[in-house]
Amino acid sequence: MARVAIIAAMPGELKPLVRGWRRERSQGVELWRWKFDEGEWIASCAGAGVDAATRAFAQVEKMATPDFVISIGWAGALTLALETGRVYRPSGVIDARTGERFQVAIWDQERWLITSPIVANEAEKRRLAAAYKADLVDMEAAGVARLAQMRGIPFYCFKGISDGYNDHLPDLNSFIAANGQFEMSRFVVSSTMRPWQWPALIRMGENSKKAAQSIAESVLDFLDEQSYIRRRNDYPNFSG
Repeated sequence: MARVAIIAAMPGELKPLVRGWRRERSQGVELWRWKFDEGEWIASCAGAGVDAATRAFAQVEKMATPDFVISIGWAGALTLALETGRVYRPSGVIDARTGERFQVAIWDQERWLITSPIVANEAEKRRLAAAYKADLVDMEAAGVARLAQMRGIPFYCFKGISDGYNDHLPDLNSFIAANGQFEMSRFVVSSTMRPWQWPALIRMGENSKKAAQSIAESVLDFLDEQSYIRRRNDYPNFSG
C-alpha cells in the first residue's frame, strides 16, 4: 500500500485537493486523510516557514511512514516567464539560509525554487533571482526536501504562482506569527485601513485560488501517471 505525504503551509493551498477527506487537528497541525484499497494519502499544514513544515511532516510520520513526500503550495515568481495561477514542478530546491540544494525526483524542466525565511517583496525577488539563478520562491519546500533526503524517500514539488515578478504587495511578514500561522484578523484590520492596497490583494487572492486548483489537478494527474491512483475508481472527486 502506497502512503503519500503531502505537505503545505496553509489550508487554502490544500482546499481543492482535500475536499471530502477526513480532517483532524493534532498539536497545532491541520491534517487530512484519504484511504482507499491500494493506498493512503495524508495532507498536512502547520503554517509558513521551514520550522512549520518540519512540524507538519512530523505529525504525518506519527500516523504512517510515507513512501514519498510532495511539497505543494503557493510561490512567488522570480522571472517574468512564470504565469500567475499556473502550477510548476521545479527541478530542485535551494535553501536560502544554508545554500543547500536538493534535487526533485521528477520535474517538468530545469527550474529552481528557492526557500526563503521571509515573504519576498519586489526587491528581495530580484536579489534572489540574481544571487541564486532561481525562478520561483517559497518558504517551506527546502525543509521538506531535507527531511525526505534524510529518510531516503523520493521528494516531489508542485508550486502555484500566487504573485508575479512585478507585483507590488504590502509587507506580509509582520502578520506571520512565530509559529508560522498567518494572523488573518490583524491583516484584515490593517488592509481595511489601506484601500490603496485592495486591487493588489484582490489579484493575489484570485491568483492564489486559481493556483490551488491547478495544484490539485496536477497532483492528481501525477499520482495517476505514477499508478498511485486509478482515476475515478479510487478518487471520485477527480474530474480529469
